[in-house]
Amino acid sequence: MARPIVAIVGRPNVGKSTLFNRIVGGRVAIVEDTPGVTRDRLYQDAEWNGRLFTLVDTGGLDYQDDDQMVTHIRKQAELAIAEADLILFVVDARFGLTGTDEDVAKILRSSDKPVILVANKVEDFARVHELYDFFRLGLGEPVPVSAAEGRNTGDLLDMVMEKLPPVVEDGEDDDVIKIAVIGRPNVGKSSLVNAILGEERTIVSDIPGTTRDAIDTYIKRDGKNYLIIDTAGIRRRSKIGLATEKYSVIRSLRAIDRSDIVLMMIDAVEKLTDQDKRIAGYAHEKGRGAVLVVNKWDLVEKDSHTANRYIENLRDGLGFMQYAPVLFVSALTRQRVHRVLELVDYVSEQQNMRIATANLNDLLREAVMYSQPPQDRGRRLKIFYATQSGVKPPTFILFVNEPDIMHFSYLRYLENRLRSAYGFEGTPIKMVMRKR
Repeated sequence: MARPIVAIVGRPNVGKSTLFNRIVGGRVAIVEDTPGVTRDRLYQDAEWNGRLFTLVDTGGLDYQDDDQMVTHIRKQAELAIAEADLILFVVDARFGLTGTDEDVAKILRSSDKPVILVANKVEDFARVHELYDFFRLGLGEPVPVSAAEGRNTGDLLDMVMEKLPPVVEDGEDDDVIKIAVIGRPNVGKSSLVNAILGEERTIVSDIPGTTRDAIDTYIKRDGKNYLIIDTAGIRRRSKIGLATEKYSVIRSLRAIDRSDIVLMMIDAVEKLTDQDKRIAGYAHEKGRGAVLVVNKWDLVEKDSHTANRYIENLRDGLGFMQYAPVLFVSALTRQRVHRVLELVDYVSEQQNMRIATANLNDLLREAVMYSQPPQDRGRRLKIFYATQSGVKPPTFILFVNEPDIMHFSYLRYLENRLRSAYGFEGTPIKMVMRKR
């Protein structure tokens, strides 16, 4: 199920970031942090009344300034508008209507996207008649809010929920393995997809994906069904630059949300980038299976240790994804491309693996014997019992005396014991503490 995108746009200094922070940070219970991605506060997953959506913060739109940095910010915002399912157009109620507001409104009217006009910095909600001037923007009635104080933001979010596209389930068969091909622009995502499909033309159907600028391709091979979600084909010549790099992440997020397994593509010629880490980190946090596909391997000068050195660097840079197998390919020459689906099948088996409760608790008792659980202020953590509650990712519930004593390093130790005994290659493992 694709997660809708809500973009916050407007001229500079109208309180866009304040509204963004209010929605994603004001209610801890409804915020879902995206590791790596949210450090620059550009976008974040949020929830309201049980509905998940991705909120995007943008720089100020100014069409009367030709400064290079302003132009870059404008391109970022325009791409956010193109990607969005709904736009929150923020204006400054205290300052009043400006010519820049009218310029932005003109762009939004031509975008053919649903827009909610948000009048921010309202001080007296009994005097909303003072906002009538904003009707001239042709975007309907302005919604008064005070993002700094959080006033009326709940009503605004209720309106957002009403205007978002209806929830539509994927409808794919349970036996279909959904594969998202993700990564930065120009790492060869489309080339890899074409190479996979070009080996055997056993495609059942090509249908337009629910993700904008993506194509869902159903394929059947060796009696198994796959859905390949391609996030490539997204670059527009007029938008190449920093903005494309930023918002390529959003397209990847949508694909990851709908997938079982991701093919995280990395350019063999370039070093691992922060953007790679952000995209991979999101897939990890979402519990998706993963294969690290290093493309353009044919362009790398090699000796007998090149591959091992490259893997070591990948492991250092993606420390949270030590479990993911690494595959060196050339989508251009189709070198080792045949192994992609083999690894996908293997990872699918691993992420659907279930451990019998008796065997799990035997392993747990042995792990505790080798290394005692942590203690705090004289209190020793006791692990009474464990059970597996789910798959994709494999999820385990540990019943303990004091969940707050559990340290992440001990959880990592238990995870390593699980992996040593049962594998779980290519998939994260989730552990949940419950007080008995």
